[in-house]
Amino acid sequence: MLRRSIFPFLGGTALLIAVAAPAVVPAKVPAYLQTALSAPGRPADAQALDAGRKPAEVLAFLGLKPGMAAADIMTGSGYWAEIMANAVGPRGKVTAFEPAQFYNDPEEQKVWKALTARRSDIEFVRYPFEAFTAGDRRFDAVMINLNYHDLYWESAKYGIPRTDPQAFLKQLYAAVKPGGVVGVIDHAGPAGDTRAIVDKLHRIDPAVVKADFAAAGFTLEAESPLLANPADDHEKLVFDPAVRGKTDRFLYRFRKPR
Repeated sequence: MLRRSIFPFLGGTALLIAVAAPAVVPAKVPAYLQTALSAPGRPADAQALDAGRKPAEVLAFLGLKPGMAAADIMTGSGYWAEIMANAVGPRGKVTAFEPAQFYNDPEEQKVWKALTARRSDIEFVRYPFEAFTAGDRRFDAVMINLNYHDLYWESAKYGIPRTDPQAFLKQLYAAVKPGGVVGVIDHAGPAGDTRAIVDKLHRIDPAVVKADFAAAGFTLEAESPLLANPADDHEKLVFDPAVRGKTDRFLYRFRKPR
């Protein structure tokens, strides 16, 4: 998912070896996640996204609980970071990571000024898009929403160089606690040249995501059809008015082995 200053949009079927298919787990929503959505202070434009993003069900699927250390990578408007911070509560901690390149736009700076002023309980961290690191932070749960595909994207206009997804995942693996989870939501795309598809459509073949995480040492524990839309045309750019906001999205839960 790209920032609002770049595009006006907010916010594989098998591994390379034979393994059992991951479970499809229904989302049971505990009360504290419902409360996280209704907490005072959430902007109206963020609340308007809830119906399509199903955040309580998604976070229930990922197993986010009070007291956890959590991260939202490429947080954008802070949509997920705010909900996660409400959910983990004062005994937990949320870190919101944002690429430094996305601070250059004046409108984006206004969004961030308002967000950081509103949520002093969230730690906001800038990092070079092409060189993610969490330092010595360690997380129980991580959210990557609609932007894993951007690791295959590059843009001279926006200062995004060619990035190595495996280098990103190596750092991510180090930042996740043993037994911790990474939730990935992204726009489903066709098979083919991944970089070319991302550049053209801002979608990614689900098989690529599965293979990347497997190569990095994560286990695909479960997947959910919660955000699926079989009617979506995978050949359309995600910002096309015909599909914008209602793309076919896959939802995976990866776990770092203990």
